[in-house]
Amino acid sequence: MDSRTQEDFLDGQILLIDKPLGWSSFQAVNKLKWAIRTKFKLKKFKIGHAGTLDPLATGLLIICSGKFTKRITELQGQAKEYTGTITLGGTTPSYDLETEVDKTYPTEHITEALLDETLPQFIGDIEQRPPVFSALKKDGKRLYEYAREGKEVEIKLRSVNVSVFEITEMKLPDVKFRIVCSKGTYIRSLAHDLGQALQSGGHLSELRRTKIGDYNVNNAIDPNVFAENLLGKTSES
Repeated sequence: MDSRTQEDFLDGQILLIDKPLGWSSFQAVNKLKWAIRTKFKLKKFKIGHAGTLDPLATGLLIICSGKFTKRITELQGQAKEYTGTITLGGTTPSYDLETEVDKTYPTEHITEALLDETLPQFIGDIEQRPPVFSALKKDGKRLYEYAREGKEVEIKLRSVNVSVFEITEMKLPDVKFRIVCSKGTYIRSLAHDLGQALQSGGHLSELRRTKIGDYNVNNAIDPNVFAENLLGKTSES
């Protein structure tokens, strides 16, 4: 049972949520907003997240309530840690599983030694091109809107920092990894670019955010569990 009061949430809380697969970040925020408003019969209530996770990703989502929504920008700027899987030998237009594989490539030549030689070019201050299937705006329109219309647009390179990029397991075509990176880094783009650098193809097939700054997903809870704990019953929204 969550014993926090209305004043606690209005004064400000940092809520650590483990976002489930298939949920948008917006859905997770709305679940908490619904639970808090229902519990305390609030009409207006400030709440927001500190960094989007794609529906196909799971893991740590920091949600700020009340006066702590002013801290969102600060929290967004902290380094993030991810684990996941890159599937080599195939590319997708979205660089992940949102779209189907459009081209296939050989993987027989890829060895642990080749991976070890290739990874350093993706560590440090690097430039990457965001995926066309992303929410970034160009001329007032989301990039994914252009992509779904089949229109080609020029996407500028952006500078990001990757402090850690390590392979934790290799079972071709799948390669498991851990990455620590700056705000604005697209792990999907890293997966795509790594595939190219290996003279093959690659796309992101699994992603989990494990840390944002000092905040760890091990201390996070499912949004449904948050609602149940706050309302003291099985919740439906």
